[in-house]
Amino acid sequence: MAIEYDKAYKLLAQQERISNSKAKELIDRGVVKVGDKKVLIARGEIRNDTHFTIKEIEKIKVIFEDKNILVVDKPAFLTADDVAKKFSGAILLNRLDKETSGVMMFAKNEEFQKRAITEFSQNRVYKEYVAIVDGKVVEEIVIDKPILTTKDRGMAKSKIDLKKGKPAKSTVSPILVEGNKSKIKVVIESGRTHQIRVHLNSVGLPIIGDAIYGRTASNINRVLLHSKVTKIFDYVFESKEPKEFRVYDFHS
Repeated sequence: MAIEYDKAYKLLAQQERISNSKAKELIDRGVVKVGDKKVLIARGEIRNDTHFTIKEIEKIKVIFEDKNILVVDKPAFLTADDVAKKFSGAILLNRLDKETSGVMMFAKNEEFQKRAITEFSQNRVYKEYVAIVDGKVVEEIVIDKPILTTKDRGMAKSKIDLKKGKPAKSTVSPILVEGNKSKIKVVIESGRTHQIRVHLNSVGLPIIGDAIYGRTASNINRVLLHSKVTKIFDYVFESKEPKEFRVYDFHS
């Protein structure tokens, strides 16, 4: 009997009894897997007898709110714009990549927004991340390499470019090493698009789960990068590390 094939999003829609557009959206978000492999192309042809699994997206949690600022804990698989839609009237202050989790801030009025933008532009905002990388990190590493970001069909892609890139600095410190993998702290100045992911890959420390700049792993379906601590003015905000960061038996 001949094996039949169809587009992944159509088969997912049939399996889950959802619309084709909803199925395509789930695949585009990166939450659909076959076995231990993420389904990357919604229109890709796949066997009709394929069974899909869907990772549930965590809920957005509010960390802090006052008259000037709203701070949330962004789960992986939501874009910054997805999160912004949930809080109408709030003005986005910092963006995180779709698969990056952690602290995201919104201004609640234009006056505070202007003050915050000045802090960002003067590199006076402290931004601390946690990542798990392929490779051993046993001492502090300062990565000071300019980054150039280009857009193709609406998709941003960044790379190190010594001539055309904008200044970018990341300071990497070891937290734990296990086997050939390291849990690290990364503090960034500026904040170029995909800065940490590009910087770490440039020094031979690709982030686990990063299909674009890093290294994929069979049991990981997201970039293991988390925005843990942000300090602005007199505020200090912290987001607890998600359970994926214990996947290699790292302990906080």
